[in-house]
Amino acid sequence: MSSSADHYLALAEENARAAAASDLPNVKERCLRAEAAWREMAERTVRMAENRAQYAAAKAERTDQI
Repeated sequence: MSSSADHYLALAEENARAAAASDLPNVKERCLRAEAAWREMAERTVRMAENRAQYAAAKAERTDQI
């Protein structure tokens, strides 16, 4: 996993802890929304890295066939 994805997951965990610790409904909701957003960014970062690796492998395979 990339360091960006790790960073995003750390921020998601921080927001999850803040949501759990909050007694205020609006703060809890804001933290939960932020957590979901950070997790989505982490997943997107991982998917992009996987797609880049697949593209590079396919490109290398095409180059080898020439």
